[in-house]
Amino acid sequence: MAGSRRIGSATAALISDSANDVFVSAVSAWEIAIKLAIGKLAVPPHPASWLPEQISRNSFAPLPVSIEHALAVADLPLHHTDPFDRLLIAQAKLNQLALVTADEKLAAYGVDLISC
Repeated sequence: MAGSRRIGSATAALISDSANDVFVSAVSAWEIAIKLAIGKLAVPPHPASWLPEQISRNSFAPLPVSIEHALAVADLPLHHTDPFDRLLIAQAKLNQLALVTADEKLAAYGVDLISC
């Protein structure tokens, strides 16, 4: 969120509104770590030193990956093959959460999307 051009002002306002519960999936942390390691993400190094603090500072709630989440991926149609996105979709469906994304293809899964 810190100055990202990828998140529009309306979505940033929703995320910043203390009346809304905001969850950060372990899947997102996993994706950050992998993409940073392979040079596909420009964020500060060592996300373990800043991501948990940012989650806490912003009053976000961590969302762990459960066995149920992982197994729910098997029931998803193959509209999308990205493993990170598929696990996020499963979490959103099982936990009845909206998903913040720029990927409109995810709408095919019937989850509530909040566009970046």
